[in-house]
Parts: sequence; structure tokens; C-alpha cells
Amino acid sequence: MKPNQTITLLLLLLLSVTCTQKKEITWKIAENPILTEWASEVDPLRPWPEYPRPDMIRREWINLNGLWEYAITAKESRPEKWDGEILVPFPVESALSGVKKRVSESENLWYRTTFRIPAGWKKKHILLNFEACDWETTVWIDGNEAGMHRGGYDPFLFDITELLGDKKLHELLVRVWDPTDNGTQPRGKQVTNPRGIWYTPTTGIWQTVWIEPVNESHISSFRILTDADKGTVTFRSIVTNPRETNLEYTIRNETRIVASASGTPDQEVTVTINDPLLWSPDDPFLYDITIELKKGKKIVDVINSYTGIRKVSLGKKEDGFTRILFNNDFIWQNGPLDQGFWPDGIYTPPTEDAMVYDLEMTKRMGFNMLRKHVKVENRRFYYWCDLLGLMVWQDIPSGDKYISGSMPDISKSEEATAQFEFELKQLIETKYNHPSIIMWVPFNEGWGQFETERITKLIADHDPTRLVNSASGWTDRGTGSVNDIHHYPEPVVPPAEENRAIVLGEFGGLGLPVQGHTWEQRTWGYRNMDDTLQLLERYEAYYEQVHMFVKEKGLSASIYTQTTDVETETNGLMTYDRKVNKMGAENVFKANANIIPPTLLLPVNYFTDSVIVSLENYRPGAQIFFTIDGSEPDETSDIFSDPFTLTESATLKTFASWDDGMSRTKTYTLEKLTVVQDGTEKR
Repeated sequence: MKPNQTITLLLLLLLSVTCTQKKEITWKIAENPILTEWASEVDPLRPWPEYPRPDMIRREWINLNGLWEYAITAKESRPEKWDGEILVPFPVESALSGVKKRVSESENLWYRTTFRIPAGWKKKHILLNFEACDWETTVWIDGNEAGMHRGGYDPFLFDITELLGDKKLHELLVRVWDPTDNGTQPRGKQVTNPRGIWYTPTTGIWQTVWIEPVNESHISSFRILTDADKGTVTFRSIVTNPRETNLEYTIRNETRIVASASGTPDQEVTVTINDPLLWSPDDPFLYDITIELKKGKKIVDVINSYTGIRKVSLGKKEDGFTRILFNNDFIWQNGPLDQGFWPDGIYTPPTEDAMVYDLEMTKRMGFNMLRKHVKVENRRFYYWCDLLGLMVWQDIPSGDKYISGSMPDISKSEEATAQFEFELKQLIETKYNHPSIIMWVPFNEGWGQFETERITKLIADHDPTRLVNSASGWTDRGTGSVNDIHHYPEPVVPPAEENRAIVLGEFGGLGLPVQGHTWEQRTWGYRNMDDTLQLLERYEAYYEQVHMFVKEKGLSASIYTQTTDVETETNGLMTYDRKVNKMGAENVFKANANIIPPTLLLPVNYFTDSVIVSLENYRPGAQIFFTIDGSEPDETSDIFSDPFTLTESATLKTFASWDDGMSRTKTYTLEKLTVVQDGTEKR
């Protein structure tokens, strides 16, 4: 993290902590099949204390997360009493909420808490922010309605200034209704009856709730557009009550100012950075940005932000394939399908450290991207992707009443269409400034898919800086930037195209339940493995194919299913509780980097008289070391150069070495069969 960002965020955290109200702790984690190690680190007085909007930082704020009262009532009723306390921001279905109850579509979930406004904020406008609440949220302040919002994944806010009287202690009342899969709203993989690839729903508040003070004139939002070819950064800002104001923009590399400019709120302002440092997975460099809103010489609002200058496009290189280019070069994009579910928090990670662990492990395993699958994360997730250098394909959560995929391009109601488009635009607007996001994915495998060409154009018009993957999976309509296919378990590749890149949007799904780390005893995978070694060898074999597809068939990207197990689905690289990395991060890294053990070119591992032994690697340039007596080979062992003959049983152990690494050692047992007089064979 950059030093000045660290100082700013630590200051914001201290301000939040000093404003947290102390309450008697009655909360405890509800009984649960498994928990992550971070569950025990959750502080019920300070859950998720981090500043929630790191791409648009203001100095003053108050975090309202913590223990609130809750009640579940019939849909048309109000609470006559409170059922107990719930830990915000964990969904009511989760163990970390302390409640772990389901709410039906015929019921409402209610929340109540209180808060104080610091004396220094009395002449300010007070904004009440919800980072996410699923799905229909109505808010009252001191008994007066502040507003209603529909959407399960997008941040929203209410200006509550006019609702705050002279009271010192204010009441915040929230009502939530969520039809889950009985409605047509975007909801991803949430279902009322979890099974297979469908999981426990999230109802209510599941991200941070907070308040901040602003002046009457303040910055509402802004877009940062970068041009890696020209080295320019362009700002488009929206200012509330902009009269007689101007904006000043400053870009820094650490403490050194590299560009600055000013303009009125209605102006698009562009600055040029000489010899810009570009953001990439290998070097995720970020520039710091300060935006000041001024009336004359008086500063009325200050925003701290950042940006990464990068370019994603389609194009051809020397091999003639149309590929996804990054900063005008081809980088094979390889990542896991990242579903973002947690055994203890469902949609909400227990802590930021838990969330970052998944991202750091993704990098450690040798991936340079991830596909965020039919879920939208909190803004800090994308901030950490920006910092760590993880490219993101961002799905729009699936909507409509589909079950395991519906017929594509079906008609939607006007209400369902309007809601989908509203949440799609909100996703783009609120995540626009994150350089890590490089592709939008509106539809997955026909789930709620409709008017594909129009929706693709809507996204491209709304955000021309990123690629659009119109439909990841089975229902390609020939639109968008890529042709994306899914295939389980082994990888395949679609035919190369002239105008679109080809990608493998899902494959793998190799299942391996780990005893003591499963959600239920009954589990499943797309193809179940017997043990860790079989899982690793199959993974290596699949990735050797993928590397061949990239080099010879023009494949631009691949997505392996998946980062972790989820509930009864055990296809994860890690267990659901994140306590076991099934194949070992180093082994996964090597397979992803094509540092794979040699293959023995024999149809079977037994023979009668003699056998010719030959070893090979798809990746050229390897030195192959081996032994045949069962001892562990090293770089002093025999080097394979030509096929050789064995006349007796042997235990062949071998590894391959390149300048950038050494594969693990693989063992092959070669058995000689003895022919007896009746013509049968025995060992």
C-alpha cells in the first residue's frame, strides 16, 4: 500500500473507532457446521471498521456497524417487540449475525439502532450510506421516512439532514423485504432451497452502514478515465449544488506532483503525465489523486482517491490470433471462478483480513485475475484487487425466475427489465474507477438472459473503456468482445474468430471433500477425485492442455472452477473454511506457470519382456532429471535425452527444470509381468 494511503486510512479508522458506541455484549456466533479462523476475530463492537469507500475518501465519518435490535414480522406488520440483537453487517441467515434465521417472502426483517451527531457537524448535511442491503430497503430517521431503495448489491445513500431535529440521540429504523428466488430481481446464486450449485440466501444489511458530513456544495461522484497510449487522465465530476464552485485536481506519485489542473463542475478536465507508469498484474502501480471543490479560495470539499493507468483492448500480435491485449501486449489471463461465499458470513467475509486472504492466495497460486461470479463485492474488495494486481471479470448478478438456467432471450416484465438495467448501471457507476475491473459479464449460461445485443450495447455505451463478455457459457449470440464457452471437467477451446477473442469461461470443477472441513457429509463435484495426488495430477494435465490452447489455438483466457468449496459443492482449490489448500499453493502455482512434471509416453505401466521409456514436456526447453531405483532425483541425477529400455520392474521418479523453476517430482511404477505355462500373465 502507498504510504499516504496508509496514513489516511489509519486516520479514518481511528475516527471511526472513537465514534463507536459501547454496548453490553450479548452476541455470540450461532451454531454452524464449520467456521473460518477469522470468525473468532470478529469484534461485535467494531465489525468491519475499515473505511468503506477507499476510492473516494473523506476525512470525517462514523461507522454504524455493530449490535442492532432486530425483529422478523409478517409483511404488513410492524414490530411490537424486538426479537433480540443482530450483528450488522452480517446477513440474518449467517452464523456471525448471531441470529441465523431465514426470512420468507411473506415476512419483513426490521432493524433498529441509535446514533449521535458530533457537535462539529451541526451545520453540515448528513449523508446516511448503506454499502449494500438485500433487497427492498426502507429507512426512517426519528420516525420520519428517509427513503426507499431496491437493489441487493449497490451502495446507496439518503441525505437525512432535514430529518434530524434537536435530539441528541437519533433513532435509525430499517425495514427490509427480500423475495430471493421468488422474485425477478438480480440475486445470483441465492435460493430459498439451497442445493448443488445454489446456496443460502442473504437477506438484509450485508455491508457497512455509515454516515458522513458534507457541505451544501459537495462532490457526489466522479469518473477517472485513463489513456495508456497518450498518458492522459481525464476527470468527469458531478457536484451537488455546484453554484460558484470550481474543482482542482492533483495527481501524485508518492509525494511528487506529476500533474494538476482545474475546471468548473460541468467541464471534462484532462491532464497529461509524462512517461506514465502503467498498472499491470506484475506491477500494479497506483497514482494518488486529490480533488478539491472550492468557492473562491475556500475549500468546501476534499476527496482523496487513486488511479491506475492501463488499457484493455482486442488486437492481433505476431501469431495472427485476435486476443485480449493488456497495455497493447498479450497477457494470458488465468484465474479462478470466485463466488465470494463464506461458511460463517454467507455473503459477508468475517473480516477484511479474511477477504484479503482469498485474494493473496489467488496471487500466490499463480493466477493473475479472477471472475467474480454473479455477485458484487464491497468496494474494499476491488481496492485490494487494485493494490495486489488482480484483474477482475465482473459478473452482473443473475435475475429473473430461472432454475439452473432458463431459455435465453426470454421476455422479461417491464419491472424486471428496469430493475436489471438499474442495478447494472449502478454497478458500473460505483465500481468504475477501479483499474482492476477489465470486463463486464451481463449474463451467465442463459440465466435470465434477454435482449443480449441491446444489453451488450448498453454496457459498452455506458463504459467504453472495458470489454463486454455478453454471455459467459452456453448462449452465445455473436455479440461482445469475446466468445466464451464453459466445459466440464476437461478444458476445450472454441474456434478462433476474426473479430472476437476466444476464452474458456469455466472448466475444471474437480471435486475433493476434505474430512472435517465440509458443510455437510453429502458433497459433490463435477468430477470427484479419490485423493490429493489424483486431484493434482488431473489439474496439471488440464493446465498442460490449456497452455497448448493458448499457444496453438489462440485462447486468451481461462477460468478454473473454483477458488473455494461452497456449501455442499467441493470443487474448490481451498476448503470452504479456507483452512486447507488442497493441492498446495506452490503446486498450483507451478501448474499455472507450466512448470509441470514430465509425462511418461506409455499407454500402460506394465510390460512382459522389455519396454522403451520416453519422457516429454509440452513446454520446450526443459532438462528432465530421473532415477529408476526409487530414489529421489536431484540435479545430479541422470538427464533424459533419448528413449531407453527397461527389462526389469522399476520405480521411475522424474522432474523437469527450466530457468524459471523446477517441477515437483512425479513417480511412475513400471511392472514386468511373468508369463506362466498356461499362457496367463501374473506379476
